Amino acid sequence: MKVSDFDFFLPESLIAIRPLKKRDASRLLVLHRDGSIEHKNFTDLPSYLNKGDMLLINDTKVFPARLTGYKKNGDKLEILLVKEKEKDVWEILSKGKFTGRLTFSDNFSAEIYQGKIAHFSYFGELSENIWKYGKMPLPPYIKRLPDDSDKETYQSIFAKNIGSIAAPTASLHFSERVIDEISSKGVIIRQLTLHIGIGTFKPIRTENVEDHRMESEYFEINNELLEEIKKTKSTGNKIVSVGTTTTRAIEGYFNNRCNIKSINGKLFGITDYFIYPGHTFKIIDSLITNFHLPRSTPLMLASAIIGREKLINAYKEAVERRYRFLSYGDAMLIL
Repeated sequence: MKVSDFDFFLPESLIAIRPLKKRDASRLLVLHRDGSIEHKNFTDLPSYLNKGDMLLINDTKVFPARLTGYKKNGDKLEILLVKEKEKDVWEILSKGKFTGRLTFSDNFSAEIYQGKIAHFSYFGELSENIWKYGKMPLPPYIKRLPDDSDKETYQSIFAKNIGSIAAPTASLHFSERVIDEISSKGVIIRQLTLHIGIGTFKPIRTENVEDHRMESEYFEINNELLEEIKKTKSTGNKIVSVGTTTTRAIEGYFNNRCNIKSINGKLFGITDYFIYPGHTFKIIDSLITNFHLPRSTPLMLASAIIGREKLINAYKEAVERRYRFLSYGDAMLIL
């Protein structure tokens, strides 16, 4: 399967640079299994869910992982925190291979090694300094600097467990009123955690889809949730996944594509599960997702649940109707 099979024309003007004023004001393209399409609003979502269905959500919380500091000569350098290796030591991304001290404030600095490792020095708590001086890690296709408003808008209403450097963007559309309406119908709403890492920014550089390797990401799932999922499936109800990260976490577990340990009724693990056409879904029946980049891994996951041709046709129609794309854009429901 060629990566080029997942290409389509995306005008730059359709990439949403900022969110809508109301989370649930986005449009919703509903894609049925026969390839038919409905054009709705996100507030119409509850009408597609039934009593006894389960809505499964990623409750990860994005932290402001972009830090800009100054070298001794006064030059600026931005770093992106990727992964904590040990106390006060982080794996980072940055331009070049700078080695030396980077100062963020009078009481907050880091020794940088080859542009890849940061060893922090600070007054107080490291997390407090990161939240004070860091900026939200908006994806590179949002061509503007992050501002303080992104600390709220680039975060879902479910955000609870800190650890992501990108938002689970399908959940950004949900408002309290939409959730209340869904809950009032008797839909079961449950959460798991998958912390989104650097793999979300990593382009596919292989010619063949099968040759690409995902970065490992950390997840947590309650054992009780696994039993509830099995019960929901056994009664003929649907598991509706909110986003590709939720999908990879739960499908990764049920397909044994993860390393896990169980502590006090909770599973902790990592998964590098790459879902693309040919995957047989064991758990997820429907998917709520955003509109993704051409040739991207989230696009391939969405294709796996509906079929590449149907999805690409839906994307072409979304372009024609000027849907807003990517993180701050509109939503799609694949039934």
